[in-house]
Amino acid sequence: MKTLFFSLFLLVQMQLQPPNAVLLVAKPELLDPNFRETVVLAHQTEDGSTVGVILNRPGEPRDFGGPVMQQIPVVLFRSAQPPEAPAFHVLPDVYLSMHPQNVNNVAETRRLFTGFAGWAPGQLESELARDGWYVLPASAEIVFRQDTKGLWEELVRKARGRVAMR
Repeated sequence: MKTLFFSLFLLVQMQLQPPNAVLLVAKPELLDPNFRETVVLAHQTEDGSTVGVILNRPGEPRDFGGPVMQQIPVVLFRSAQPPEAPAFHVLPDVYLSMHPQNVNNVAETRRLFTGFAGWAPGQLESELARDGWYVLPASAEIVFRQDTKGLWEELVRKARGRVAMR
């Protein structure tokens, strides 16, 4: 019973947390092969961890979402209502999940990935302090973009042309 209560509590917390996703755009100097020339949709969880998916590494039948748990399917999807299964609320009406119920749901607007990107509490902040990323606002238009070729270059130009959030 205690496990069920905790699971329900976690589910409610994940879905009621306000959306806070941003785009992490790798700076040209970032040489880590996992993230070189990438655009990552990143969401900070309540415990200070950060989860997300790489938006510009296409694949078939799923895009490459990141180096963590690469065998696990991850879905980014649009839904006017919070899903029944656990999911991170990343943008208004947009959720990120690896729960099979969400992965197998045939949402009208969705993207499928293998693996995800993840940072422990404080890890991403350290990378940002080392100036490895531009941080830009995320939007559903960008995260559901079909053709991601040139996305990184486009967002680097955008970041350089304005003062990016840090």
